[in-house]
Amino acid sequence: MRARTKKHHKPENNRQGSFRIIGGEWGSRRLAFPSVDGLRPSTDRVRETVFNWLSPYLPGAQVLDMFAGSGSLGFEALSRGAGHCVFLELSKSAVSALNENRELLQASASVVQIDALVWQHTETSVFDVVLLDPPFRKNLLQPAIDALISSGSLAENALVYIEQEKELPAPIIPVGWQLLKQKEAGQVSYRLYEVCTSE
Repeated sequence: MRARTKKHHKPENNRQGSFRIIGGEWGSRRLAFPSVDGLRPSTDRVRETVFNWLSPYLPGAQVLDMFAGSGSLGFEALSRGAGHCVFLELSKSAVSALNENRELLQASASVVQIDALVWQHTETSVFDVVLLDPPFRKNLLQPAIDALISSGSLAENALVYIEQEKELPAPIIPVGWQLLKQKEAGQVSYRLYEVCTSE
């Protein structure tokens, strides 16, 4: 009599990735994130450059991470002294991971499960730094900029970081946004703008 072979059921897709916080209070800490379509943390090289740009402005800053994904940008900002970060993310599994990492680090952060394009800012405070890195090849960047402008959530002289595919032309930037820095690395181009909202 042959031994009965065990049937192995394929588990659900529980693959995880991880990213490293580069600097600040939690420098070198690794945080996990789920495998979600379109979720693509900014590379260490890009984040190191970006946060060298941002470091003078981060202490105490109110930060908005519009397409949070893994949270690599928002947690980096918090590690480097930001006062609070609001993470917007649509994926349920990504939101769960963001909350787990928030609790793990005891970070001053809020996680909102929502489509960033329909989110409406309802708080009295406004944001000093906005991190805008939508999933690639989904044509989300221009609508995200438009949604950000209409949300009324930008502080005077706020900084907006934008990351996009290198092969695409730059988005249409609102009047009053001044380009401070720009660079390319690998498949991405990234820019930092200052928002001048006064007349």
